[in-house]
Amino acid sequence: MKFVRLLIICSCMSSTALAQNWPSFRGPSGSGVADGANPPTFWDAAKSTNILWKTAIPGLGHSSPIVWGDRIFVTTAVSSLANSQFVHGLTETAASADDNSRHSWRVYCLDKDTGRIIWEKEVYEGTPRVKRHVKASHANPTAATDGKYLVVSFGSQGLYCFDLNGKLLWQQELGILDGGWTADPESHFGYGSSPIIYKHLAIVQCDTQTQAFIAAYNLADGKRVWQTMREEDSSWSTPAIFENKDHAELVTSGTKYYRGYDPLTGKELWRLADGVDVKIPTPIYAHGLYFLSGGDSHARRTFYALRAGLKGEIKPTEGADTSGNVAWQSPLIKPHIVTPIVYGDYLYVCTDNGVLTQYQARTGEPGYRARLGSGGSFSASPVAAEGKIYFAGEDGDVFVIKAGAAFELLSRNPIGEVMMATPAITGNMIIIRGESHVFAIGEKAQPK
Repeated sequence: MKFVRLLIICSCMSSTALAQNWPSFRGPSGSGVADGANPPTFWDAAKSTNILWKTAIPGLGHSSPIVWGDRIFVTTAVSSLANSQFVHGLTETAASADDNSRHSWRVYCLDKDTGRIIWEKEVYEGTPRVKRHVKASHANPTAATDGKYLVVSFGSQGLYCFDLNGKLLWQQELGILDGGWTADPESHFGYGSSPIIYKHLAIVQCDTQTQAFIAAYNLADGKRVWQTMREEDSSWSTPAIFENKDHAELVTSGTKYYRGYDPLTGKELWRLADGVDVKIPTPIYAHGLYFLSGGDSHARRTFYALRAGLKGEIKPTEGADTSGNVAWQSPLIKPHIVTPIVYGDYLYVCTDNGVLTQYQARTGEPGYRARLGSGGSFSASPVAAEGKIYFAGEDGDVFVIKAGAAFELLSRNPIGEVMMATPAITGNMIIIRGESHVFAIGEKAQPK
């Protein structure tokens, strides 16, 4: 009986630790889900309602905050121009920003309880090696940590590894990562894929117009362990690691193929032809399925739910799949920028203009369709905890819906700043990055 109680206590402690840490883009396993956490439903930045603190971060950065223990990490790129060009909102432009000024690429560590800046490190200072899209930044990739190492990618400006006290342990050149649009090679959008950590490796996906590869570096010393070349065009998708009792797979989204790799060796395990440009959403995993999507909003494309454990070339048919590899597929589900989320039994897909559609995750059967707000733009990916899903809109409002079969908007919470970054959930807090500040949001203790 004592042994059973000990197991329960250890399990609860483990769940609490997982709920406290948000170690990479979209949190644990890239799922966007923080089981065991309970962030607030209501807040108002203008009235300071449930705003625990806010901390100004200079420059322009779309990287998401990550959390480990009592520390929050964010990155930014500070232009020497007083008004560095940035455009948000619904736009079809392929224009690059007119900003070739000197920049300072920086990493910030904040105290989770107070927002105090614990340390700040400049990792590079100079002119950008590539241009960026007018809606992007030179600090798009989100950092990753395992509690010992902090891995930061600035794309063409390099890959860096710190300890959590800000000591630079190593750095690596990744080359010129000039992402652009295949239909117009003169369009330069910059780089956006975030690094991930698996066991002793830092893994980066680097798909651009001139080179495409995926590579792993040893966390301890920065030495390259493996590199696998990819016949791909530019993409901005972050890879993901999915583990089960048998093995682990590194799953990637690309313009020509979705692929699975052995994360320890870089050996390709399977591929699925797609052929759609401008891939941004990250692969997600739930219910034994890989959910794969994304691409140019005007292209003919298909959303796939593939069964895990694939091998070789996957060739779905137009009708019912007889191979057993494809659980379901749909040409009607078309996320462009926002990564979908699977929470419970449902898949939630949000378009760039806030149209939210819910589906049965295991079958693809459509459920409700609703609009978040009144047609504003969305770039951040949703996150979820305690039966609630959070959608951060670019125009400054976070929409909280109740997870489940029917649409129910629980709240619309103003931040008062443009939001491009995906929020992080830690314990009873949600950490939100606006254009100028990082906000910690949680239920304020009531005075006795």
